[in-house]
Amino acid sequence: MGKLINNVVKSGKKWESLFIFEIIKPNSAKFVMLNLIGTYECKADAKGRIMVPADLKKQLAPIMADGFVVKRAVFQPCLEVYPMSEWNLLMEKFRKLNTFNRKNNDFIRRFTAGVRIVELDSNGRMLIPKELLAFAGISKNMVISSAINIVELWDKEKYEQAINDADDDFAMLAEEVMGQQLDHDE
Repeated sequence: MGKLINNVVKSGKKWESLFIFEIIKPNSAKFVMLNLIGTYECKADAKGRIMVPADLKKQLAPIMADGFVVKRAVFQPCLEVYPMSEWNLLMEKFRKLNTFNRKNNDFIRRFTAGVRIVELDSNGRMLIPKELLAFAGISKNMVISSAINIVELWDKEKYEQAINDADDDFAMLAEEVMGQQLDHDE
């Protein structure tokens, strides 16, 4: 079993808490599990560069040097940005799939279609490939939204529409998804 170390890092002007868990497994490299917080409005420039908000950069600081993977979302018209450590954890699950099973092979191909490695430049910008921006319909005004351990990149209007469309069903969805997930033993 690995050793779990809980560090609390202060970030932002409001002194929000960000919980970072470093898990150290014997004979393996350490990785960081993030619980990202925040939704930010920003703009993409004509070259597809996105200035990552300062509050989000502070949260990503422990893993920023490792880079990120950006991909098309499966269920929504947005992009998902995975810290490399999170992507590697996900790929470990994929490695367990039998690629001689046609459905597994098709799933892997479709899931990883268009995947790119991205980094922040010296000015704190992330360059997103134009074909991925086109998939998400991002041209200028956009939203960066945290989703626990990844970040979603949305066209601003599509994000607002997705949030508004979900308003009516959210209470039922919350009950269905989380209603039986509470663990009071912790």
